[in-house]
Amino acid sequence: MSRFSEPQHAAFRALNDSLSFDWRLGPYDVQQSRAHAGMLAAAGIISDVERDELVGALDRVERELADGAFPFADGDEDIHMAIERRVTELAGRVGGKLHTARSRNDQVATDVAMFVRAHAGRAVEQTSRVAWTLVDVAERHLDWPMPGYTHLQRAQPVSLAHHLLAHVEMLSRDRERFAETRRRAAVSPLGSGALAGSTLRLDREAVARELGLSGVTSNSLDAVSDRDAAVELVFDCALAAVHLSRLGEEIVLWTTREFGFLELDDSFATGSSLMPQKKNPDVAELARGRAGRAIGDLTGLLATLKGLPLSYNRDLQEDKRPLLGAPRALVETLEALAGAVETARFDVERMGLALGGGEALATDVAEYLVSRGVPFREAHEAVGRAAALASRTGRALASLTAAEWKGFHAAFGRDVARCFDPGRSLSRRELPGAPGPRQVARQIARWERELAR
Repeated sequence: MSRFSEPQHAAFRALNDSLSFDWRLGPYDVQQSRAHAGMLAAAGIISDVERDELVGALDRVERELADGAFPFADGDEDIHMAIERRVTELAGRVGGKLHTARSRNDQVATDVAMFVRAHAGRAVEQTSRVAWTLVDVAERHLDWPMPGYTHLQRAQPVSLAHHLLAHVEMLSRDRERFAETRRRAAVSPLGSGALAGSTLRLDREAVARELGLSGVTSNSLDAVSDRDAAVELVFDCALAAVHLSRLGEEIVLWTTREFGFLELDDSFATGSSLMPQKKNPDVAELARGRAGRAIGDLTGLLATLKGLPLSYNRDLQEDKRPLLGAPRALVETLEALAGAVETARFDVERMGLALGGGEALATDVAEYLVSRGVPFREAHEAVGRAAALASRTGRALASLTAAEWKGFHAAFGRDVARCFDPGRSLSRRELPGAPGPRQVARQIARWERELAR
């Protein structure tokens, strides 16, 4: 630039350049520039002929970027300058008019808004796909009882379908967050200039409409320095990644011999370079590991923003790595886990064996006493003593005799044995949100309607 008499030092240039990662904004920058050129012509700032020359050059740039044939140059410090340089090469002197009434500050902020809007929409689609997969698998395993866990200890009976639908609930909240982020990002900062707008008569609303955005920003200082949409998208990705990590952790546990509830398809597992017998759930472990990266992206972005005075500061260049990387990493994880769950094989016998000892039905036994008028705390204590005896003698809780149950509380009858039928237990859990078969079937039907919509 003419203000400076010396070229940038190599060390500063290496720090300053962002082209190695912000090139992903290229398609949005071209689309924005095309709309900007059209508005300049409509406002009489450039001629229609000049607009057509600029749009023709931008069309060529768009094709080059899509084909991987764009001729980047050594002097390109970011994708925005690279595109402007190339437009000038193609259109000649008129290329210098493309940046009229526009700063890289509002240009970048607009690209970010467009990127967030597009990738939040894609995240909605991908989370929906995983949710569909879980609903489909749940429907195929509707009446498969298994232990539910607290503290990773067997707690009470649920069904495999109910367990899988719990992950659908998490993904549904993720879908809502991505959709809200997409809606809030649909505001155009273009026309805010470096920080104080322009003395030229611009039609900001026309550009926003051309870009498919719902309106324009209301304060130019805020517009060029606001990265809330970027933070929201990265946060949404981080929380979704945490939810996928929880699903991944359960896949890891369930594929162990100790659990044996699930076997991954060979196409979603790996072996060991040393141990020939191994089948490792790497797809789930990578999903679990990527959550750490997503959390780091969010923390880094928030730390970058926390102390910035108004308006623009170059620190904001550091928003691009987490913003551009987080949605792509999430989509990769979503796609892999969808395939892993869809092709997995579940073992109903192992799930049944995990319920066979009866420990997960201890609360049913306590509620049996409650149904006979016994205060719950008294019932809880009686069943607790029975569980302690079973544990001490190495027996299953379900193996205690009617006489032994009678010794723990006089209200126990011979029919206490019925409490240890997992299927019966599930069939009696028909409160809204509970794992009873009719309730789960209703939830599956509800999710099929929701996801189709």
